[in-house]
Amino acid sequence: MDYSAALDTAINRLHDEGRYRTFIDIERRKGQFPNAVWSRPDGGKQDIVVWCGNDYLGMGQHPVVLDAMHEALKATGAGSGGTRNISGTTVYHKQLEAELADLHQKEAALVFSSAYNANDATLSTLPVLFPNLVIISDELNHASMIQGILRGRCEKHVFRHNDVAHLRQILEKVEKGRPILIAFESVYSMDGDFGPIKEICDLADEFGALTYIDEVHAVGMYGERGAGVAERDGLMHRIDIINGTLAKAYGVFGGYIAASAKMCDAVRSYAPGFIFSTSLPPAVAAGAAASVRFLKGDTRLREKHQDRARVLKARFKGLGMPVIDHGSHIVPVIVGDPVHTKLISDKLLELYGIYVQPINFPTVPRGTERLRFTPSPVHTQEQMDLLVRAMDEYWSHCALNRAELTA
Repeated sequence: MDYSAALDTAINRLHDEGRYRTFIDIERRKGQFPNAVWSRPDGGKQDIVVWCGNDYLGMGQHPVVLDAMHEALKATGAGSGGTRNISGTTVYHKQLEAELADLHQKEAALVFSSAYNANDATLSTLPVLFPNLVIISDELNHASMIQGILRGRCEKHVFRHNDVAHLRQILEKVEKGRPILIAFESVYSMDGDFGPIKEICDLADEFGALTYIDEVHAVGMYGERGAGVAERDGLMHRIDIINGTLAKAYGVFGGYIAASAKMCDAVRSYAPGFIFSTSLPPAVAAGAAASVRFLKGDTRLREKHQDRARVLKARFKGLGMPVIDHGSHIVPVIVGDPVHTKLISDKLLELYGIYVQPINFPTVPRGTERLRFTPSPVHTQEQMDLLVRAMDEYWSHCALNRAELTA
């Protein structure tokens, strides 16, 4: 086989479809988020504003976080030195897990190298812990959840997105007495819609199922103390396993699950993705714990964050743009064509210093290609004004139908 030619074919296919992914080389500057510097392909430098980052609240630049990381770095050095089982558990890891357990009002928490790893490792391990397990998953669950369920090699079913009637139909067909897990998300990141948490919990109670929720795009941003949508809706006590990230609203790195002490102990003891992974650097764990602790008491950032999202959606809608609005902090504008999506993204960056990454298939279905904006509390009014003017100009330039896909 000509391996090189096969690679060329695979890469060229992406170019031909207009969905080849390009990395934008940016340099974040401490204390200046969302401002950054772009290293242009021609070798030049350009000041830009990041409009698509997942550091939703700017905590990656917050003095509380940076001070905690500096202190831990000076005290312990760079890496953890091992897996959690072999020399890699420090006081910083234990403090972080205690903060997370308290955040979600659970007995325990378990920190992983990423939320992807936490989902993959946990969901693939649960069939070992519960023989004959059936997992029922929302069709739009994150790739990490899908991967974990597939690796678990248990019976699995997929219900139509947020369709609790379809979920009930599946549950009714499961043999009575079998262990069941329902896996879903609180905020789906591409459309910004919410999962029907209460209705799913009601079905879980009725059919004796465990509940597993991914709150990655909600922790830090929803609820009285930032524990997520389940906290906001008074439903945390009804969720058996909560997955979250430390790399988005908390601005650092890593992921976790929060659950009963027994559940965390079992996953810790059986999940290869946990057992054989080097633990987070102590400085990272310290920064994450400081961020979680700070946001438990800061409602101002959460309120301003929601306000910024509402304002941007309203201004885009005022221009007739097809914004998907489910009331969350995510602002998706449907373009519907991968070439046009990339063109608008490129022009915004090159001419206005506005960075928003095009989102194409397979992240979203074909025909729903989009620009996904994530306004933060630290984006200024002037920056938003420039964004709206630039979008107005290049939307018209691409001759797109503004009202076609409004939601």
